[in-house]
Amino acid sequence: MGLVEFIITIALMTASVAIAIDSMLPALTSIGQSLRVANANDAQLVIAVFFFGFGFSQIFFGSLSDAFGRRVVLMGGLAVFTLSMFAASQAASFEQLLALRFVQGIGAAAIRITTLAIVRDCFGGREMARVMSYVMIVFMIVPIVAPSFGQLVVFYASWHWIFTLIGCIGFVLFFWALARMKESLSREERLPLSASAVFAGFRTVLTNRITCGYMIGMTLFTAVICAYIVTVQQVFGEVYGLDEWLPIAFAGTAGGIAAANFANGFFVRSFGMRRISHAAMILFTALAASGYGVSLGGTPTFVVSYVLFSVLLMFFAVIATNFTAISLEPMGHLAGTATAITGFVSTTGGALLGGAVGQLFDGTLEPLFGGFALFGLLTILATLWAEKGRLFTHPGDQDAVHDHGAHV
Repeated sequence: MGLVEFIITIALMTASVAIAIDSMLPALTSIGQSLRVANANDAQLVIAVFFFGFGFSQIFFGSLSDAFGRRVVLMGGLAVFTLSMFAASQAASFEQLLALRFVQGIGAAAIRITTLAIVRDCFGGREMARVMSYVMIVFMIVPIVAPSFGQLVVFYASWHWIFTLIGCIGFVLFFWALARMKESLSREERLPLSASAVFAGFRTVLTNRITCGYMIGMTLFTAVICAYIVTVQQVFGEVYGLDEWLPIAFAGTAGGIAAANFANGFFVRSFGMRRISHAAMILFTALAASGYGVSLGGTPTFVVSYVLFSVLLMFFAVIATNFTAISLEPMGHLAGTATAITGFVSTTGGALLGGAVGQLFDGTLEPLFGGFALFGLLTILATLWAEKGRLFTHPGDQDAVHDHGAHV
């Protein structure tokens, strides 16, 4: 497989996770009505349960791919993802659909973990960064177009066809990988499957102040994006009556997130990860609190809300990117295990917290802005604990932080 084909393959497999989430947004109302969901907020569970399955299973696939190789786990993940999509298209009850969404999340986690591991196996240093940059360009495009895809399907057919078409995408990716992707981890480099290694990894992560503190922050900001995604359809449809504009508006916020990531990559060389992410964290919390204050006096105009959400999500992108890198700084040779553990904790915990905020939706923006402000405040406290009361610099290690930032 040549470099261009490799990048396209990895990017499409990674993007399948985003397609499975974002294409559902315009269909939530139709799903709720079709399957006779009594409480409109419960339709959010179609998104939240997927997040939970995706986060819960990450902890296993890192160890499985280290023990048995990347290819077998990837193929298994693609098979589970694809078959559960086709099965969901025939779901006869809401409970059955939720069970299949959980299974889809597990398949997506296997795809996500193994594709990242394959890139690490095949490339190192600057070459790995270059490949991942190209992959992320494709990945960032998907949230921009996926809601439009979902809306078009619902408009011309029914929500069942969204699952059918995503299943077809998974089917193509499965046979593409079967024919073209070779094993990237040699037998000599495989590690024995060991529960003790996982527990040792947890102990290392949870006893390291920096890693644990920033993992808490990552969990809270995963809750931010989860709360936004599960309620955005209701915000546009019920609060503002602009259901048909959801794909375009969602594309705008997704574009803002992409722009923020690119800007972070440029400015982190000069200012370092801590200065940028800590400033973004404080500004996020202040802006969310302002949004909550405004919403207490009545529903703000659509333009005001949209600008607030767009800026908040740009701050989210900067915080999530830098917090992930900072949390792994002290891990050294345990970076792979630490990535699986922090991903497991932050995604699972974030799905639960974000889903809880979504369930509080009452036709106003108060729960969403209030949840954002609370998550931001708790993140500030977790960061202060991690950094022993200091922000913007790491005690006794300012130069190292600046140097590390130059390579991110």
